[in-house]
Amino acid sequence: MKICTSNLRLALLPLALAAAFPSFSQTQATPQLHETVVTATRNEQLLSAALPHTTVISREDIERSQATDLVTLLQRESGVQRTQNGGIGTTSSIFVRGAAALQTLVLIDGIAQNKQDASGAVSLEHIMLDSIERVEIVRGNVSAIYGSGAIGGVIQIFTKTGSRAPSAAVSLELGPRAFKKLSGSVSASLGDTSFSATLSGIKTDGFSALNPAQQPGANPDADGYANTSVNLSATHKLSKDHNFGIKLFKSTGEVAYDNAFGAPTDVQNSTTRLGQVTVFTDNTFGNWRSRLSLSEQSDKSRFFDDGAFGSTATFRTRASVLNWVNTLALGNDWIVTGGLEQQRQRVETTTTSAFDSAYDQKRNATAVFAGVEGKVGPGALQLNVRHDKVGELKESTGYIGYGYPITEQLKLIASASTAFNAPPLGYLFAPGFGNPQLKPELARSKEVGLQYEREGHLLRATYFDTRIKDQLDFDQAASTFANISRTRNDGLELSYKGLVGQTDLRASLTLQDPVNEVTQQRLNRRASTLMSLGVSQPMGAFRVNADLQYSGERPDVYTDVNTFQSVNTTLGSYTLVNLSGAYKLTPELMLKARLDNAFDRKYQTVYGYNQQPRSLYVGVTWTPKQ
Repeated sequence: MKICTSNLRLALLPLALAAAFPSFSQTQATPQLHETVVTATRNEQLLSAALPHTTVISREDIERSQATDLVTLLQRESGVQRTQNGGIGTTSSIFVRGAAALQTLVLIDGIAQNKQDASGAVSLEHIMLDSIERVEIVRGNVSAIYGSGAIGGVIQIFTKTGSRAPSAAVSLELGPRAFKKLSGSVSASLGDTSFSATLSGIKTDGFSALNPAQQPGANPDADGYANTSVNLSATHKLSKDHNFGIKLFKSTGEVAYDNAFGAPTDVQNSTTRLGQVTVFTDNTFGNWRSRLSLSEQSDKSRFFDDGAFGSTATFRTRASVLNWVNTLALGNDWIVTGGLEQQRQRVETTTTSAFDSAYDQKRNATAVFAGVEGKVGPGALQLNVRHDKVGELKESTGYIGYGYPITEQLKLIASASTAFNAPPLGYLFAPGFGNPQLKPELARSKEVGLQYEREGHLLRATYFDTRIKDQLDFDQAASTFANISRTRNDGLELSYKGLVGQTDLRASLTLQDPVNEVTQQRLNRRASTLMSLGVSQPMGAFRVNADLQYSGERPDVYTDVNTFQSVNTTLGSYTLVNLSGAYKLTPELMLKARLDNAFDRKYQTVYGYNQQPRSLYVGVTWTPKQ
């Protein structure tokens, strides 16, 4: 990896600051961070004990950020980069460690989101935050734990569940471009049954997504968005060791968008419906814990374009998922995990276009996995293996990691892993450009890092080297999907979270070199430098928050609407500053305000697509006494 001297000094700065933390922390008497995480191994553990580079976004973090949607929240995290075709609700991609969106696995309550059309990308832009309790991000190859798609990493979303203590909240938020958001939630228990419900609605007139100066054929009208989300959860406790329940999550997003190849009077819009229902049982028998779940997950999108080349098309992915995970504690030092997974995946499409054909395909996917974690010598070992069969494809993957304590506060971590990604059904069978001969993408990764933890501070630096072969890409010459790329990315990630006095601090830095090894060019839309800083400070009844995000320049390519030729371009670097604050007027009533893009920065994450200008939002949250 090529890193200039100034970038290297910047990267080492947090480590130098960490060395100064002990004496400062002792005088402030700040508490330890005791956040837990489950995604790194499938078992609950302290965040500081996780061997893969893992971060957690808690419900408290979500509320302080005042972010509306998941995509906006994720871009603050180390190694995570967002691209978006306009404002809220427009097509979005998340790159983790430079890996394509298709190579990052997204889970909702442990269930993989399997979008099987020819896009393959999960509809993250339609996941709003009112229903989310927490988000965990595990970086790097973890296919040995979760299977296909976990090359860049895993993003796991945990929706809200019921609690024994009753609670309720109603929130209203208003903003520019006729933005309105109303949400309500309730959580309670009745005997041994706890339940929760969350309902939210968002509507905005939006702004013109495509920039008319760059794409004069686009409709210059504002592109609005509306979303309705529902989350329901109920759990019944049979005893302290046995419970069962049901969870339901739904989100419907309706967005207007623009087509650069149309006319300025054309109208385009789409509707996406995400849904997941899960029934589960969780049982403990002495040292053995068994978790069994059955889920039905779906992603249905309808696109309408009334232009000369337009059509009405629908794409629906469905997956039935059976998961059985078993954990056995062997004494105080070792945990063994093993389980089975069965999926039935299906994609169905319809279209009125003369240029495309509908298709209906399905396949089964099965997996068996096992893992051990425990103490070896003075340090901790994690070993995972997994065998997957996806349709006719078979792959085995592995992960081995070791954490060695250098001192009580400083730990050295090293790991090696392999991963794979099976092509979606649309890549294989879409009429005209699908390729049934596609092979899975294969990846291998090595990591070494240092972690510092002491009295309310957690700092982690990780050097990673990931190579991917047989990468899926669209072969323009053959007009079909093919395994034609090899990519590599090596880099340095730093993440910090801590408490100094009453001030919450968060920081991340990513220096990376994501390259296509065939062309030796930087991967499109990937920045070599990403950085974020966050500060949250209470002041009596007030709390103020500031967030800074920086992205370096990125290569991109677009199609000229006149010649239909590909044109290479560069997206400029940008720095965003977002400010927010809250004031507790009474114990039940809180006033909120948020200023996004405070300095009205003009920037693009995809060529030709505008991003949100400076925007002020105000709101109120009422939490009645119970």
